[in-house]
Amino acid sequence: MAAATRIRVPATARRGEIMELRAIIMHPMENGFRMETNGEYVPVHIIHTFVCRYNGAEVFRARLEPGIAANPYLAFTTRATESGTIEFIWLDDDGTFEVAAATVEVT
Repeated sequence: MAAATRIRVPATARRGEIMELRAIIMHPMENGFRMETNGEYVPVHIIHTFVCRYNGAEVFRARLEPGIAANPYLAFTTRATESGTIEFIWLDDDGTFEVAAATVEVT
């Protein structure tokens, strides 16, 4: 099942300006300690890595642990250097990944 990802990137920025980037992914972040009604544990299912790339160059990376709440939210900044694409990549422990992208025009 694909997770819903929401991102916020400014549409335009001035060269050298600090941009705030925000991302949230709708994900259960199951830590393996919760039990189903039948007494069986819900299997571990977490996002372990988040990466942000600006025109292919990595500008932010975070390692997420099982203690992170459901629907992880990240906000961080980077400097606007050139127009291009900003990609948000979430890596899941089951081998899947989600990618969301937006473009920014730098003047």
